[in-house]
Amino acid sequence: MLKKLHITCNEATTICDKSQYKEASFFEKIKLTLHFLGCKICKLYTRQNKRMSGLYKDKSAACKNKINYLSQTDKEVLKKQIKEFKV
Repeated sequence: MLKKLHITCNEATTICDKSQYKEASFFEKIKLTLHFLGCKICKLYTRQNKRMSGLYKDKSAACKNKINYLSQTDKEVLKKQIKEFKV
């Protein structure tokens, strides 16, 4: 039974990633928690992974609210460059 619960660090990071996106099963989460008892590096990886994902999520939300567009003069310059490129 204990062999079924033992996972490698590679498996732990995979389960960590799956867990973050709500794709890990209950049994996988149990195995990951048990792995954390003996592996502080994977526990740190999980903590850092969650933090980075949260930062990127916040940043992407801020970018979605920002409207990006070219000014009319920039559009004309771009059109001119495209025409010159085609010739």
